[in-house]
Amino acid sequence: MRIGIFVCYCGSNIAGTVDVEKVAKEALKLPGVVFTQTNLYTCSEPGQDQIKKAIEKHNLNRIIVASCSPRVHGVTFMRTVENVGLYPYLLDMANIREHNSWIHDDKEKATIKAMELVKMAAAKVYRHHELYPKYFDLNKNVLVIGGGIAGIQAALDVADGSKKVFLVEKEASIGGKMSQLDKTFPTIDCSACILSPKMVDVGMHENIDLLTLSEVVKVEGSIGNFKVTVRKKPRYIDEKNCTSCGDCENG
Repeated sequence: MRIGIFVCYCGSNIAGTVDVEKVAKEALKLPGVVFTQTNLYTCSEPGQDQIKKAIEKHNLNRIIVASCSPRVHGVTFMRTVENVGLYPYLLDMANIREHNSWIHDDKEKATIKAMELVKMAAAKVYRHHELYPKYFDLNKNVLVIGGGIAGIQAALDVADGSKKVFLVEKEASIGGKMSQLDKTFPTIDCSACILSPKMVDVGMHENIDLLTLSEVVKVEGSIGNFKVTVRKKPRYIDEKNCTSCGDCENG
């Protein structure tokens, strides 16, 4: 194991509260650590170049950057090590800025805490293994729950983008509350004039499967691979031959 640790001054953001040189010196005593270095701004181009050179010169296979939050520059440093052939997930960051220097004013205590944060990062990265991405086929079909005006419009927008849509509505007909209104605010337009054409479009759209009298009872899986269970209430009709004449409701 050959771990390299780079401790950043971050101008005075870290160095104003933390003894950066002491942190780097103590880090060299940690198991597996063979190289440490301080940088004024590790995220800068010269700082990244120093990381690359150190990896090649000292044959480093694990990297720790003690600086700011990984949310700020985590991807930057992952790309840096990847550019010289080191797997990006063999890098870790110790946040000694947001988690330390910015919230303390006692330099001695802040320095001790910084050393502890680096020590924890070193113990963690010591056990890192290479991770490899996996690729899966995605199901791009879309489920829209609720056949009110919002669900109708969402279904139409997605279907117009050439995606298969399943629109689930628990009532016998789509339209929701808007179908019960006379006028709409603020234009005072006729509700039916706006809603009816969209309802017809949903029923005729080749990319929309409309499931009325239906409810979602279970959702499993993850993004791109969801499995949804829909319970359909009995209709007591032959749906293929139904013309929506209404005789079944009236008789």
